[in-house]
Amino acid sequence: MPLPDITLPQWCAQIGRRLPALPPRFALVKTLNLMLKRGLLPADMSLFDGRTFEIDVLDAGITVRFTADGERFLDHRFEGTPDLRLAANGVDFLRMMLREEDPDTLFFKRKLQIEGDTELGLITKNLLDSVEWPFAEQLVKWQEKGIL
Repeated sequence: MPLPDITLPQWCAQIGRRLPALPPRFALVKTLNLMLKRGLLPADMSLFDGRTFEIDVLDAGITVRFTADGERFLDHRFEGTPDLRLAANGVDFLRMMLREEDPDTLFFKRKLQIEGDTELGLITKNLLDSVEWPFAEQLVKWQEKGIL
């Protein structure tokens, strides 16, 4: 059963923008590095060395900015324009993780924004599409129970 096309209410984004950036950044970076360590994220980290990233969950008002070195993702803030920015509503990020829609489809439907370095964007988009998200199975169960 596909996820419904929902957008969080505007007040969620207003609250999300006021929250500290550290908790979601810390959680994302730790998750990515754990996936790398366990071989679930098939990334050649040399391609991300010294690069900066921004992930925006638009309807939640949450922006996560982080960097990478040749071995892992880093919980470091940075100023200025990121090398790569991915932005979408929360449900569209979930659709990618559940493989309901691939990044290309979301991009061409204008539900996924990819900005910045074109080559880095293609590498990252293909990586996202190849990942077997460890929590996707639980999300599917919640979806079947009507929780999502």
